[in-house]
Amino acid sequence: MLITVVEGDITVQDVDAVVNAANRAMRGGGGVDGAIHRAGGPQVLADCVARFPHGLPTGAAGWTTAGAMKATWVIHVVGPNFRAGETDRSLLTSCYAGALRVADELGARSVAFPLVSAGIYGWPKADAIAAAVETLRSTPTQVQEARLVAFGQAAYEEIRRGLDKLDHR
Repeated sequence: MLITVVEGDITVQDVDAVVNAANRAMRGGGGVDGAIHRAGGPQVLADCVARFPHGLPTGAAGWTTAGAMKATWVIHVVGPNFRAGETDRSLLTSCYAGALRVADELGARSVAFPLVSAGIYGWPKADAIAAAVETLRSTPTQVQEARLVAFGQAAYEEIRRGLDKLDHR
């Protein structure tokens, strides 16, 4: 699988599926979650309510329509909230592995990922990058491209450096 890094808005990526860093309630929120719900429109929320009436647990993944976005699907993952004491790295890596598993079930070949839990949830960025790349590389999948989407130039540079560092281990 090819892992690429781009700077931009995850909601406008021309991929089969975008990954949403959702909260357990699955009803929209801030950051990536809010942006995806705004861009996808009311269909995304309606599908979340129908498919996940009780939300999802931390570390889990599930899918909905992408509504008005270019992508066909949104793969929602519930990342651990580091600031709230959810520091078990396996919860973070399960988000990436679970997203790839769901992508395979859907037949998605290109998937855009945010850096799960590295925003408001406070996961240390260097480890968030390492967890993402290590899990994407080690998880068997039919996905052909995993695109890490960085919001802003500084985030792009940090992810790019992290990926380069992991490439030279």
